[in-house]
Amino acid sequence: MAEKRKKTYYFHNEWEDELFFTTVKETCVCLICGATVATAKRHNVERHFITNHKSYHDHYPPRSALRAEKARELKAALGKQQSFFTRPAKKSQKATEASFRATHFLIKKKKAFSDGEVVKEAMMIIANTVLKDEKNGADLISTLSDVQIGPSTIPRRVSAMSGNLVDQLDRDLAKCRWFSIQCDESVDSTSTAQLLVFIRMVFEDFSTREELLALLPLKTTTRGVDIYNTVKEFFVQKKVPLEKLVAVTTDGAPAMIGRHTGFIAHCKGDPDFPKFLHYHCIIHQQALCAKVIGFEHVMTPVVKIINNIRSKAKQHRIFKVLLDEMSAEYGDLLLHTEIRWLSRGRVLLRFFSLLGEIKDFKLSKGEDVSLLEDTEWILDLAFLTDITGKLNNLNCELQGKGKTVVDMISALNAFKAKMSVFSGDLQRKKVLHFPSVQSVLKDNASASETFDKVAEKYCEVINRLGQDFENRFCDLYQLEPCVSFISNPFMNVDTTCCAEQLSATFNLDAGAVEIEIITLQNDLHLKAYQGAPNFWCLDDTQKYSGVCTAAMKVASLFGSTYLCESAFSDMNFIKNKHRTRITDAHLKDSLTVAVSSYTPDYNTLVNSMQCQASH
Repeated sequence: MAEKRKKTYYFHNEWEDELFFTTVKETCVCLICGATVATAKRHNVERHFITNHKSYHDHYPPRSALRAEKARELKAALGKQQSFFTRPAKKSQKATEASFRATHFLIKKKKAFSDGEVVKEAMMIIANTVLKDEKNGADLISTLSDVQIGPSTIPRRVSAMSGNLVDQLDRDLAKCRWFSIQCDESVDSTSTAQLLVFIRMVFEDFSTREELLALLPLKTTTRGVDIYNTVKEFFVQKKVPLEKLVAVTTDGAPAMIGRHTGFIAHCKGDPDFPKFLHYHCIIHQQALCAKVIGFEHVMTPVVKIINNIRSKAKQHRIFKVLLDEMSAEYGDLLLHTEIRWLSRGRVLLRFFSLLGEIKDFKLSKGEDVSLLEDTEWILDLAFLTDITGKLNNLNCELQGKGKTVVDMISALNAFKAKMSVFSGDLQRKKVLHFPSVQSVLKDNASASETFDKVAEKYCEVINRLGQDFENRFCDLYQLEPCVSFISNPFMNVDTTCCAEQLSATFNLDAGAVEIEIITLQNDLHLKAYQGAPNFWCLDDTQKYSGVCTAAMKVASLFGSTYLCESAFSDMNFIKNKHRTRITDAHLKDSLTVAVSSYTPDYNTLVNSMQCQASH
């Protein structure tokens, strides 16, 4: 009996013409009445045909062309019947996929959930106008009307896509060799503290990927221990492989970098965390360096004049009309915001460019303009405009997704070298690199004598700025020898010193790394690929395991918290004053979809649910 149960029966193609049966999903189906038999045995099929359709023997003789033609007709009719029911299902699947794609587009643009209704209404107006006279216009309009993008559907779509993107990230996190994270905390529109964690992963082929790892709300206090507990709980819940952690980048808040109670201090005191590097965000430090310039005697009056003009609506309108009549370079002044990285430089540039128009406007109102006519103050304004413009250029170089530590250290070193050139030029009473100062000296004949007196003061400012760069970026400068070797492994270095630096920074065996460096620098095959962008991919990771590990860890390093700052802008756009009721879960899902570089797997999403047309 056991052997009998194991026996498998198969459908035979000759039964179609002989007994009017076919197979549908491994089930024998009668072409005449649509009945099925339990087992694909000839006896069962033959008994059903003789019992129920014996007359077919008389009308369609066996083995005749007429019988074969009738079998084909019946089979075609069954196929039409099946397609009649599958067509709506496919149509619903297409509508659901379109719903996912439209939702993905809307969330990428940071639109509200209710905007889907507006999009669909506009889409239907266009369809009814353009397609109503077309051949299949009614079917196309009906298909478009089936797309589900209502205010209750979009949140479900966003949640499903977010889960799909997180699954892709989890798979990459399991595959990656090393990773680093950057953390920052800010407050949303409802005063809820939100902690953002971004991750940068490096893989076996030395490719990298930067993604949002978590958005974690901090409901009460935001002390270092609160941040640590929240992050640790998330890591344990998601089973993040902490042994792969290389570095953590944060801002300079005491809650983050406090020596005893900061987030980093708690992480370093936790045995579950490996020995990792920690860096204060380069862009934040560069912004702090800019504060040593001082020149409050320039900045304070500038801000006061701008606020005075723009604070009164009537006065502001008259000023803009004046700028338009005088064909000024700009149409308005900018307000200064201390917390924005580029604000000071842009405000000063706009103010300096409109200095003549501002003076005329104040004269027309009978206000004192003696300060705006003071040559020394104008020179100070021009110098401050030029130097903050150069700092803004550096800031923009440090910003951006995909920026490596190599790029940032190179930009900082280039800026330090430029500072030396600027200082030398000023000592020689030259202003080749200060266009605003040049324009003042060119337009004002008496300004040359004043410049000779203040040039030394400008040199002191530049030297003070350069010294502050040296003091603040000492951690990065300690990393520079390692980064330089990874960028150019064939450079002439002291192999012992280089090996010790690599081993101390990345927890490697100094002796083994030194031997690998010597072997690599004498490898003629690798020398042929010197300078290739994918050089480390060409190395034998088994033969040069130490230096390849160091190269991977360098590739995984964040240099700034730019991604967090950028994502906070997106978060405030999503959860604005008009959408304060959005939940933390929906905010997290929306932000994940908005900033992720992954593409949702639409086929998986559609197949995982029951597709229905919009009602």
